[in-house]
Formats: sequence, C-alpha cells, structure tokens
Amino acid sequence: MKTVRVLKLISLCLALTFLAGAIVIYPERYVTCCFQGFAMWAECVLPSLFPFMVITLILIKSGAADKASLPLKKVTGVFGLPPAAALCFVISLCSGYPAGTKCVAEFYESGCLSARDCKKLAALCSTSGPLFIIGSVGVKMFGDKSAGQIILLAHIISVLSVALFLSLILKRGDNTEYKRAVPQGNLLYDSFYGAVTAVAVAGGFIAFFSVTAQILYDFNILLPLEKLIALFTDEASASAVCRGLIEVTRGCRELAGTGSDLGVPFCGFLITFGGVSIILQQMGYLQKAKVSGAYFVTVKAVQGMLCFILLLLFGAI
Repeated sequence: MKTVRVLKLISLCLALTFLAGAIVIYPERYVTCCFQGFAMWAECVLPSLFPFMVITLILIKSGAADKASLPLKKVTGVFGLPPAAALCFVISLCSGYPAGTKCVAEFYESGCLSARDCKKLAALCSTSGPLFIIGSVGVKMFGDKSAGQIILLAHIISVLSVALFLSLILKRGDNTEYKRAVPQGNLLYDSFYGAVTAVAVAGGFIAFFSVTAQILYDFNILLPLEKLIALFTDEASASAVCRGLIEVTRGCRELAGTGSDLGVPFCGFLITFGGVSIILQQMGYLQKAKVSGAYFVTVKAVQGMLCFILLLLFGAI
C-alpha cells in the first residue's frame, strides 16, 4: 500500500514538473491560454453560477431549504431518497456545476444527510444549468437556442434515469433520523463569502485545465485517444472532444466550430460527464461527504453515454 502511495506521489510530481516546464519554455503561448480560460469563465460560467450560488447558500444556511424539503418526504421516500433530495436536485439544475455537490456537502456537514444519502445524491445532484447549456452552449456557441434546449432535455433525462435507478438498487438506510439545519454565524456574509469562493475556485479550475489541455495537445499526449475517437467522427471533432474531456467549456466551443453532425451529441456527453476539471471541482465537496471518486466517475461516464445516445436518437427523429 505504501509503495502504491509513493508511486502515485512520484507520478504527480513528474506530471506537475512537466506542466511547469512547458509553461516556462513557452510562456507566451500558455499565459495567453490561461487568460482565455478566465475569459471563458467570466463569459460563460460566472453569470450563470454566482447568483444561484448565493441563493443556494442563503437557503441552506438559514434552514429554509431544510424546511422546504419536508413536504417532499413521501415523494422522495419512494426512491429511498432523503427529504432534501428534490430540493438539492432543483438547486443543482438551476445553478449548474458544482452547486449541486456543494449543496450535498453542506447538508451532510449540517447533519441533514447520511453518507449513504450522499452517495445517492452525488449521482442526482451533479448537473449543468440551463443558463450555461441554453445560453452559453446553444445561443453563443452553436448560434441555435433549440440546440441548447435539446441538450438540456437529454442531460436531465440521463442524469435522472441513472440516479433514480441507483437509488432503487442501493441499500436503504435503517430509519435514518435527519437533523434540522440550524442557522449559525453571519448568514449574509457567510453565504456571499462561500459563493464568491466557490465561483472563484471554479474559474481557477477552468483556467488551469485549459492550459493543461493545450499542453497535452501540443505534446501529442492526447494523440492516441484522439485517433481512437477519430474512428467514429472527423479529426477536428475528435480533437475538440479530447480537449473537452479535460475542460468542458473549451471543448464545447471547439465542437460548435466544427459544424459536425455529431457536435451536439458530443457536447451533451461532455457536459453530462463533466470532464476532469468539473469532476475534480465536485470531488472537492463530495470527498467531505465520503463519496468515492471511482464510483462518481463511473456514474458520470454512464450518464454521459446515455445523454450521447439520446441526442443521437433525437437527431434521427
């Protein structure tokens, strides 16, 4: 076990050294790329995430979200889900990544959810938001609002289907007693501070992984995966998908520019899967709630593939 840990640490150090070396050798290229990542964040993510994040944290920290979820206890109970499940899902869907998983972690830390509940909700409350999918991807990237709407529909269906199936097959808790959230501290300050921190961290992830994706592409590290994907589509789309697997926003933008018939299905897959950047953001919260990274990545991959298939079917109708 110790040997495995040492090997992981050595691999991480080598990877970070490689990235740092590339930036030092080609600063003009990767500094610009970093700036472009922050620009994408400011244009596509910040407007859709920050207001809803503030609202989410005020609802949770004030105890209002906890009270609002109680009438839904019978409905969520059918699927073996806690009372907060429906509300967490709505918050996730309105706000987008990573608001849903932050919401789950907040409820867990307040004692309103068990670790078993969080495992179920990790699959349910990991969604992108309509402002990003319809506004940023549909309108700004594809120039077609209906493209965003169809991606959003497939995204919701795929996330809900897999999450509810898992909720039914995973063990139910034995008469879990849920605590009530108790307001603490300076509600307004704490909510804004939490929202600003979460949104700023999201921007940092997008900028860093935009640079990482570009470095991996420049040094042909993604080439084997790109060639594999190119067996099913054109090379430009394959390249965009590879970048999107690292950082979704940039991948979707490049897919929209290819004009490929598979552009919309691939965007649906990337948005639903989340990519390395978004998955790591969410795991930062889910680890606090004892959710396994391997479990979460597997669930997101299945949801992403289902979304891709649904969009292919929608396009064929």
